[in-house]
Amino acid sequence: MSTEFRHITRIAETDLDGALKVAYAISRIKGIGINMANVIVRKGGVNPEMRLGFISEQDLAKLEDIIENPVKYNLPEWLFNRQKDLDTGENLHFTGSDLVLQTKTDIDLMKATKSWKGYRHSYGLKVRGQRTKTTGRKGKAIGVKKKRVVGGKSSG
Repeated sequence: MSTEFRHITRIAETDLDGALKVAYAISRIKGIGINMANVIVRKGGVNPEMRLGFISEQDLAKLEDIIENPVKYNLPEWLFNRQKDLDTGENLHFTGSDLVLQTKTDIDLMKATKSWKGYRHSYGLKVRGQRTKTTGRKGKAIGVKKKRVVGGKSSG
């Protein structure tokens, strides 16, 4: 165990707060949720109650290797964010900017193939079947303006 405390620790191209417990700190990396973080910490053999700033360099390297290669460490496949990839057919897990780029590529593919989801993405509408009559409105038009009466009194 390292004796000096690191306030900021860099794992998987992300700066993490050293004051957080290991699993919660790792879950701050884009593409890693709390369940995935708990499995990574357990596979890495790190005490989950320890703060990230007190972890040794060897443990940090092991955690980073597990994050980059989860298939190598036999993590459950249902935790991966890219199961049966269209290109390779393998189970993959993307983090950080790789995840953002892959998501953008998938949306562009849907637009190019003119699928229903692609149309919804291109028009900026809800994609997953949500209601659109009352929610998700954008722009200035809010509500309805009442008709003005010209002379102060209405005839009728």
